[in-house]
Amino acid sequence: QVQLVQSGGGLVQTGDSLRLACAASGGTFSTYAVGWFRQAPGKEREFVSAIDWIGTSTYYADSVKGRFTISRDNAKITVYLQMNSLKFEDTAVYYCAADESGIGSDYPSQYDYWGQGTQVTVSS
Repeated sequence: QVQLVQSGGGLVQTGDSLRLACAASGGTFSTYAVGWFRQAPGKEREFVSAIDWIGTSTYYADSVKGRFTISRDNAKITVYLQMNSLKFEDTAVYYCAADESGIGSDYPSQYDYWGQGTQVTVSS
């Protein structure tokens, strides 16, 4: 059983940067794809970014492309989401998720394990 523990959220101002981390325990995390999703109040959970198991293929939502970067360190069994040039509309609870297939997807239903969520608040 894989457990995902997130860290790195917080309150920042427009234009600032944050790095989220998703650390795993248990399972064979290095073979899983990992995705980041976010959910703002009153809205559905939306895809942000994903990375395949080996780290060579990355995917981004159009809304974050060019500002966010996903990466993974399989030795540290951690996936990171570097968020730069943050905007007010990036405010949400961010979730990481692991996909046993190793491929990754922008569909939440594809993922098998979820982190606890971390709040990111960007003040305008």
